[in-house]
Amino acid sequence: MDWGTDLWDQYDIIDKHTQSGLDLVEKYVKFVKERTEIEQNYAKQLRNLTKKYSPKRGSKEEQECRFTNHQSFLDVLNEMNDYAGQRELIAENMMMNICIELTKYLQELKQERKTHLSEAKKAQQSLESTYKQLDSSKKRFEREWREAEKAAQYAEKTDLDINATKADVEKAKQQAHMRSHVAEECKNDYAAQLQKYNKEQSQFYFTDMPLIFNKLQDMDEKRIRRLAQGYVLFSDTEKHVMPIIGKCLDGITRAGNNVNEHNDSLALIEQHKSGFERPGDLEFEDYSQGINRTSSESSLGTPKGPLDLLGKNKSKPFWLFSKKSKFSSPLTPFSTPPAPSPANGPPSPKFGRDPLSYCLKEINKTVKPRISSFRTLRRTPTATEDFGHLPPEQRRKRLQQKIEELGKELQKEVDQSEALGKMKDVYEKNPQMGDPASLAPQINQTTQNMERLRGELSKYENWLTEAGGRGDTLRYSSQSFNNNGAHDTYSPDGAHSEEGTPDPSHAIYAEFDDDFEEEELAAPIGQCTALYNFPGSSEGTIAMQEGEVLSVVEEDKGDGWTRVRRSNGDEGYIPTSYVSITLNK
Repeated sequence: MDWGTDLWDQYDIIDKHTQSGLDLVEKYVKFVKERTEIEQNYAKQLRNLTKKYSPKRGSKEEQECRFTNHQSFLDVLNEMNDYAGQRELIAENMMMNICIELTKYLQELKQERKTHLSEAKKAQQSLESTYKQLDSSKKRFEREWREAEKAAQYAEKTDLDINATKADVEKAKQQAHMRSHVAEECKNDYAAQLQKYNKEQSQFYFTDMPLIFNKLQDMDEKRIRRLAQGYVLFSDTEKHVMPIIGKCLDGITRAGNNVNEHNDSLALIEQHKSGFERPGDLEFEDYSQGINRTSSESSLGTPKGPLDLLGKNKSKPFWLFSKKSKFSSPLTPFSTPPAPSPANGPPSPKFGRDPLSYCLKEINKTVKPRISSFRTLRRTPTATEDFGHLPPEQRRKRLQQKIEELGKELQKEVDQSEALGKMKDVYEKNPQMGDPASLAPQINQTTQNMERLRGELSKYENWLTEAGGRGDTLRYSSQSFNNNGAHDTYSPDGAHSEEGTPDPSHAIYAEFDDDFEEEELAAPIGQCTALYNFPGSSEGTIAMQEGEVLSVVEEDKGDGWTRVRRSNGDEGYIPTSYVSITLNK
């Protein structure tokens, strides 16, 4: 079944149907365009959302990324950003593979349909033109035949008229004969035109129009198949990126599983542990025995004020972190409490004359600062080069970090000095390659940099020793060349001396190295069993698994870390609270 056979007389229906199909393609293209705009806006909003909640560089939020829950949130934002990229990819592929392609195909369909309809119109016009010729010849034949009949009747009437002359009769017969001949010619012409029209009509209805209708049918079926492919592409475009979207969602799940609340607590301790001792108990100050009283040097509290001597505010209890009283002053972490008054000393003669006035003076002299609040403890003094403004534990960590940075810089300078020395030696042996004297400025600058770095390294190591650090800092041992080409030997801390010249400090550092080696080779003092997994990601630490047995080399010195050793000789520090320790008796 085809349109040319079964719909031979439904030209208008076919015209409307094909136009409706083109309208549907155009409508689908608009639909997909609006879908891509939605995807693009969605992706844009997702990117703006992730940008809004991403920490700015150097902000407080970026510094908190050392905690797993903060880092996992950043991972979630990154995965959402990648997810937004996939939504953009969906929009781009839909625009390229569906909208643009279907738009081009739609233009081709319109042009093809226009061509087929134009051919049908031409065939219709040709048939109509032939029909007009047929109708004209038919009317002419009808008119001429009537004229011939009239001429024949007139000739017959003239021939019967007795009054008519022979000439009139002959003339009438000739006129009738002529009219009859013209009518016969018109009849033949009409017959020829009729045959021609019937032939063209048969060609039109049985050949030309069915062929055009079948072409339109093929065009419409191709349009339907192409539109169906567009429907499939609409789904496949999104299916194509679903695996990557699934990976993004898996990344979000993985970020949630990576959160470790115990490690976050340890990181907070590691970051903010001050190393201060807790304040001791307040001692009883017996004012009934006189103004001389005992105060504890370890106490951080404030003794009773003069209002208590007068019997006021006795009902109010003393709180360590209460509001500052009239006689209290802020206590910084590094303030030194005043020396206690001698206990039970002899009474002052002034006390007998004016006991209340004297009592107030003595209390103002001996009153200790009170810790007013946690904010007072956290008040940040001016930063100093030796990090003395930090609490002890944080100071040791910052000093250790600074020493490691200086050590790395010193190692770079040492390597550069060695390279310059080798280059100078090559120039001296092969003058054609270069002038050795041209390297003198660089060698001098490198030597000055090493001297400066060694001085700073020694300074920070001394501060670390004062702060109670372990002293296991980075050390470098290498050779370089001085300006004269002589070898310089660098001591473990970066100090150098020329060969043959004894350096008094070399013996000190050598002795320190010996102690350090002995410390590394020290016999274990016990064993410990890991209670939890520890990644050991920080420098100086060692990773361990739950249930692993390690040898204890050094006990916890109060900072929460214990030094352990594996059976293969690897050493490092682990959190004391992560293990169960059994010391040798």
